[in-house]
Amino acid sequence: MLRSLYTAATGMYAQQLNLDNVSNNLANVNTTGFKKATVQFQDLMYQTLKEAGSATSEGTIRPTELTVGVGVKPVSTQKSFKPGTLLETGNPLDMAIAGDGFFQIADANGDVFFSRTGSFKITAEGDIVDASGRFLDPRITLPADTESLSITPDGIVLANIYGAVEAEEVGQIELARFVNPAGLKSIGGNLYQETTASGNPITGDPANDGFGSMEQGYLENSNVTLVEEMVNMIVAQRAYDVNSKMVKTSEAMIETANNLKR
Repeated sequence: MLRSLYTAATGMYAQQLNLDNVSNNLANVNTTGFKKATVQFQDLMYQTLKEAGSATSEGTIRPTELTVGVGVKPVSTQKSFKPGTLLETGNPLDMAIAGDGFFQIADANGDVFFSRTGSFKITAEGDIVDASGRFLDPRITLPADTESLSITPDGIVLANIYGAVEAEEVGQIELARFVNPAGLKSIGGNLYQETTASGNPITGDPANDGFGSMEQGYLENSNVTLVEEMVNMIVAQRAYDVNSKMVKTSEAMIETANNLKR
């Protein structure tokens, strides 16, 4: 059986996975805080027919090897944490991180996740939560008589109380960063989860120790570039087509070989 038949099949699978990834990037072009991903590939093992350095029939040494590769395999999905552009919303509960860092989001069980999405809301109890009701961690609760709030670049949350002359400090936003953010696990809902590969979170205040500063009234757009993804889509489609033609060509060669006895 021709090796090219199986090699082309691995190429078709690889480009299908590539197209799936491009499709997900394009689908999330308007998702706040979304980070695009790129599928990375490696060539598979090689079948060595003749070793380099082996003796030839002429009594000389073969300078190069004779090998045949057997295809490609996907090995990882690399997230790009390049910052997206900031969109001004004017909403005091919208926050963007201008630089490195992640918001810490805690669910009802106390499990902490990480996100670049800064679109927050207020519950009836005054807690600052994300769109799914998970708490901003450390938990910040606004007084019931809060008229408005402001957030400083270093993450201090100030509440303007009805009748009060000066704003009251009600909390400090704390960010997290990782030695290897690409090792974070995407779990959906604009959330990431730490893994052994990402390392433990390093926490700190915004605008300090390498963390980005807080921008109140802004949201971070997706870092997906439409033109790049469209080009990637065309390349994946063309590569898939070529590999499918290789399958047909291999099939035709096998058919020709089978017909030699006729």
